[in-house]
Amino acid sequence: LPGPPFTHQQAPRKMVYYGLTSCEQDTERYLDVVKAVFSSYKKEVPLVVNTMGWVKGEGLLLLIDIIRLLSPSHIVQMDVYDWKAMTPLSADYVHFTAGLYTKGKQQTKCKQMRMDGAEPWSPSEGAEDALAPQYKLLYIHPEFPRAGAAGEARVHSSILRDTAILGYLGQLQCPDIGAVLPLHSLLPYQVPFRAVALRVVHTDVAPTNILYALNASWVGLCCIPEEIQSQGEAPVLLTQTPVCDCLGFGIVRGVDMEKKLYHVLTPVPPEKLRLVNCLLLGSVTIPNCVLVGQQGVEGEIPYVTSDYNYNI
Repeated sequence: LPGPPFTHQQAPRKMVYYGLTSCEQDTERYLDVVKAVFSSYKKEVPLVVNTMGWVKGEGLLLLIDIIRLLSPSHIVQMDVYDWKAMTPLSADYVHFTAGLYTKGKQQTKCKQMRMDGAEPWSPSEGAEDALAPQYKLLYIHPEFPRAGAAGEARVHSSILRDTAILGYLGQLQCPDIGAVLPLHSLLPYQVPFRAVALRVVHTDVAPTNILYALNASWVGLCCIPEEIQSQGEAPVLLTQTPVCDCLGFGIVRGVDMEKKLYHVLTPVPPEKLRLVNCLLLGSVTIPNCVLVGQQGVEGEIPYVTSDYNYNI
């Protein structure tokens, strides 16, 4: 494999903003997002689906749902050395096992031998479910001690997520300048309140507090098919989280209440920004080093504090 994602970022053909760091936090929306992304697959080239690796409890049930949804031709299952082995995801196992949102095929019990000595019977091949999964299972059992064991990774997922964000923000830097410019020195886009709708994905926020949550946040720049219905100059708020195209990401660097403008930093090119009419705010945050390591700022740094009560 080429390495961690932050080392070779590419513009996706299709992207939907999930807004959470784990599929466990909203499994139903996660499946909706998978459906939306998979719907654009044209089967021109092989498609490799990398699952979240959550296979305990409801995670295994969700994985079964995803297998039924995607109907893969091959499944590669990697076991862990000297660890309790997970059940092989054979086609029969997936066929008869209930998922988190889908039902498994009920096994037909064979009748017992009758008292007159007649032979027991089983259903014919034609009676089998036509929707039974048909794929080849490639089961890999590594011989490296503790390979793939939970908690054994050298780099935590949050660090990989931060490096991916930093790599993305690196597109804002001018390649001709040797020094890295701080984000507060870069020129943001001005977006009128009435031009985009807002939605917080991961929690409920009172409408009066939406702009507080949005300021200095990482957002998905999305495009919803519906026309934005603005009420004067007030922010436009969505009542439900849409499953829509995400064209990129940005940082809301400020909110101008007098001019009714959002100040957004993003490397997304202007021709794509014209399509953006929705900002989605999730639980993915700006890396701490971006806020703490700001050069040329005197006094207290906004949204940064060292005043903690460790007795709580």
